[in-house]
Amino acid sequence: MTDERVDRARRIIDVLMSLGEGEVTTYGDVAAVAGYPKQSRLVGRILGTTDVEVPWWRVVNAAGVIRASDPALQAQLLAEENVVVRDGRVVRAPIGRFASDDG
Repeated sequence: MTDERVDRARRIIDVLMSLGEGEVTTYGDVAAVAGYPKQSRLVGRILGTTDVEVPWWRVVNAAGVIRASDPALQAQLLAEENVVVRDGRVVRAPIGRFASDDG
């Protein structure tokens, strides 16, 4: 792996590791915070290939739809963090993009 690829992976993993319990974000948001806007697929690739134990279940697509290889497990892990998932889609989370404005 080239130094540039290692650096990109490290930066994305750092963003993933900073996600707190109940925080749900998108692949695109992770990419943007890591400094790679519009590279959501890069985040998905890294999530699918890294050996680092990252909180993968806290990342969904821009519409809130679960895209993990095991959607039932992702929904279960999110529910354990008080995230509301309906029909495979995050509808409310305590923190992050899908947080409710009503407190």
